[in-house]
Order: sequence, then structure tokens, then C-alpha cells
Amino acid sequence: MREGQVIERLRRIASAPEARGLVDDVAVLDGLVVTHDTIVEGVHFFPFDPPASVGWKLAAVNLSDIAAKGAKPAGALLSLTISGGGDWEMEFLNGLEAACESYRLPLIGGDTVGLPERAPRVLGLTVLARASGVVPSRATAQPGDNLWLVGTVGDAAAGLAQLRDDSRASGALVEVYRRPVPQLAAGEALAPVAHAMMDVSDGLLLDTLRMAQASGCTANIDLAALPLSAAFIAERGQSVEQRIFAATGGDDYALLAALPAETDPLSLSLPSGTTIARVGTMTAGSPDVRLTDGVVPIRLPEVLGFEHRGNPASPVADRP
Repeated sequence: MREGQVIERLRRIASAPEARGLVDDVAVLDGLVVTHDTIVEGVHFFPFDPPASVGWKLAAVNLSDIAAKGAKPAGALLSLTISGGGDWEMEFLNGLEAACESYRLPLIGGDTVGLPERAPRVLGLTVLARASGVVPSRATAQPGDNLWLVGTVGDAAAGLAQLRDDSRASGALVEVYRRPVPQLAAGEALAPVAHAMMDVSDGLLLDTLRMAQASGCTANIDLAALPLSAAFIAERGQSVEQRIFAATGGDDYALLAALPAETDPLSLSLPSGTTIARVGTMTAGSPDVRLTDGVVPIRLPEVLGFEHRGNPASPVADRP
């Protein structure tokens, strides 16, 4: 069973307006923005990943959802599974604490539970944040909007590939995979002018399709415009094939914003050193994604990103 089928069933239960029809990554309840993410050993992180990096990542992936809504972190609830002697959990908590301190995210409660021997770790975090204004949805992009990407794509997928080849791999790409940086300040600056915004976690093409479907527009993405880091280019180059790899890899935790054509995000108070690039447009038409390399049309790849299934193809084991 695909993730989308499960969500369709859940919509019958999550019918309150605060749930936003489950087309967004957050709920909005009495001025609070609420999100929850779970990460699973063997699916979202390797058993040999440093526990502290897993703790950091659990906080960061939740904060990325908050960043896409322009909200400020207010508190977090942790679901922690415990296995073995507890050394792994202590290191995990060190990483979580470092992320909470870095992004001023108070831990205010949660739950702990013991695991059966050799069971994979399943870790969850719920984050609450305060919105200072309109909370942009992924469902309100409009024809004529420009699509802007904050951050680079492909680094985490390239780091993951390195770790699949060598569990001792290190360097900039592995660090991005293990310790993503949520774009909180950039999200706060963009939210007041964005028609729609979401974070990119499952692959740029797949997440762009989700925005297009939720908004009822056609999204046009230009591969040639994708922001690639120097480390990615040094490792893999920047051919069309590698740009498609970057656009479908996932774990980027960049922000995708649909901005009115007259809005220049470079005129906003973005943090110094922010990477931001215009990567496409929204046009009237069927909810779909169209891909070009400059002006040359490109066939969409068969796999647009990572989507969970009932028996998931683990991204850290045998992801295509």
C-alpha cells in the first residue's frame, strides 16, 4: 500500500479545518503551527550512523516543516524508544539537545518505551511553533507565480550514496545527509509574501508535484537552474543525469516557495549567505510537473522522489 492511499483514508478522520485537509505538512491550531515527524532505523538512518547525528536530524526535519510556514519554534514532545544498555540513547539525546539549543526549541515532554531485542529504533518528535501572520500552505500557489528554491539539492542524496558504498565515508556531503540545516530565518522572511511554501524532503520533483496537485496548477521546473553545491559538482558533476539525481534524491530540507511574479526575494531580509534560485514557474493547466533543461523539454524520470509503501524500499538500503 502506498503512503498516498493511507493519507486518503486518514482524511476521513482528520476532517477538522485545523488539519488543512492533510494536504500540508502542518496543522494550524489556535495560532500554533504543529508538525510531527518519525524517523526509523534502516529507513531514515543507518544503524551505524552516529547517534548524536540522528538526534540532530530528528529535530531538524521537524523544524524544516516549521520553516516552510514562517513560524517560530515554541516547544517539542519526544517519543523515544530505548534498546540495550542506553549508551546509544544518551548520545542521541546529546545531538537532540544540541539542535534544540541551536534553534531555541524547548523540549516540554513526550514518552519513552522499551524495545524488544534487535527491533529497529523508531523515534518521533512533535514540534509546536507560533505563527506571526498568515501561514502559507502548499495548496495556494497561483498561475503566474515564480518557483524559488532556498538551499541546494542533491547533497544529502550524494552523501547517502557515499555511505552506501563505504560506511566510514565522511566529508561535506555526508555531513549534509546526517545534519541538515532547517531554513528557519529564510522561511520567516518569505512567508509574508509567499502564495505557497513547503519544505523539500522527498525530492524536488515529487514535492513540486504535490504543490501542483494541491494548488491545481502546472509546475514547470528548469533543471539548468537547480542550485548545486560545489561539493556536489566536485563529486558527481552537473550533467543532466546528475541534475535529475539531485532533483529526485530527497533529504534536502530546502524550501520551495511560490512567489508572485513581481516579488523579488533578493530584496527581502534573508540571512547572509542564503542560497536562493528561481527554478521554475506555475502556470494554468492540469496539476502536473513539466521538466526542461533550459528551453529543451526533458522526459520526467520514472521515480520523482521517495514515497513510503507498505513494505518500504529503504532509502538507506536499496533506494533506486
